[in-house]
Order: sequence, then C-alpha cells, then structure tokens
Amino acid sequence: MWVGLMEALAATGRRSIAPDLYCLGDSKDPGPATFERNLEAFTEIAAKLAPGPVALVVHDWGGFIGLAWASEHPDLVTALVISDAGFFSDGRWHGIAEAIRAPGGEKLVESFDREAFAGLLRADGADFAEADIEAYWRPFESGRAREATVEFYRSMDMEKLAPYDGALEAMAKPTLLLWGEEDSFAPLSGAHRLQREIPGSELEVVEGVGHFVFDAAPERAIASVTGFLDRVAG
Repeated sequence: MWVGLMEALAATGRRSIAPDLYCLGDSKDPGPATFERNLEAFTEIAAKLAPGPVALVVHDWGGFIGLAWASEHPDLVTALVISDAGFFSDGRWHGIAEAIRAPGGEKLVESFDREAFAGLLRADGADFAEADIEAYWRPFESGRAREATVEFYRSMDMEKLAPYDGALEAMAKPTLLLWGEEDSFAPLSGAHRLQREIPGSELEVVEGVGHFVFDAAPERAIASVTGFLDRVAG
C-alpha cells in the first residue's frame, strides 16, 4: 500500500518507515494483536528508528495506533496526514467490524476464502492488482491474520480513545485529511468532524473513490501527500 508513496518521498530526500501491523505482514508473530500491543510496538520502533520529529501518515487501523502515539508524543510530530481513519471515543464500528467483534466472529473470518477477501477489498471500487491481493491475502492463508483480525477488532473499544479526546486539537499540527468521497467503512462525515476539531486542517476529498485511496487513486494521493509535506514539513 505504501510503496508508491515511500518511493516518491525518497525521491525528495525523505526517509520513510512503514511498520507492519501485528500478524498482517512479514514480521515475527508477537502474540495477541491487540490495540495496546500494536501501540506499544509502534512506540518502541519509533524510538529506535525515528527518534527525532516525524511527519506521521496513517490510514484505517493505523489511525488508532498512530494518532494515539502522536497524542502521547506531540513534540515528536511535525505534521499529520490522516486518510480514512476515525479517532473518536464516541465512534462506532461499521457493520462488518461489529460482526467480527460479536460472538461467533471467528467463524465469519474463517469463512473468507481468497475470492471473498478480494471481493471485500474491491467492494468500494478500488482496482487492486492480483499481486496486491495475493500479498494482502498471504497472512490469512498461511499466517495468523485471521485470529489477529478478531483480536484487534475485539480489543479496540472506542472508549479506549477517551484519554485522547481533544489531543489533536491541542497539538494543532499541520494536518492533511485525505479521504475517499464514497468511503463506506470510515464515512466522509468523520473527515468533516476532524476538520472542525483540528485547527487549520486541510480536507481533500477524492471524488468517486472509496476507502482505499492509495490503491484507488495512487497518483493523486501521492501528489497530495508529497505536496503537503513539502509545504509544511520542510
């Protein structure tokens, strides 16, 4: 997902780090893939690999983890790019997430085969290449991604974000909100709410695109992020 953006940032002399979510990439299986464990790992890797100020780019689940970290370490953040990710203690999960969180969620996740998985990714119009589908599917087929998905969803009660209420507003960092107009997982209303809450934040809506902005409209998404960082992050 991040390769194109990272290559573009490298071309401008920027260093990028894209950590795996637990059990969804090629990293060693650490145990339960909870919100808390992901946040702890992100804190550790940031301290080790990026101890100085960073521009933070987050999407979807990464929003919970990255924005919680940023709220705890505001002095280490120069700018934020938030893509299709809520961060509200009174937020609600979308329907598929609620089904996974409910009793019997394991059976739902276990029922996914590659075809159903690909259909879910492509449900809101993103034209994922077969190679991308294969890469995303691999930990579900041969790793622990099914269990990890249930673990993360069940651990991520929105009330856990209450300690961070008002933190993004207080940070007042330069912020780009990059959102798919037709996102059915993290609706555009969340972007408008973040824009109201974060002083001076910029909202860019990508028309005709759903949740996976960086896959559905990669050239525009990459240009938006690199242009924004050139303007605000030096």
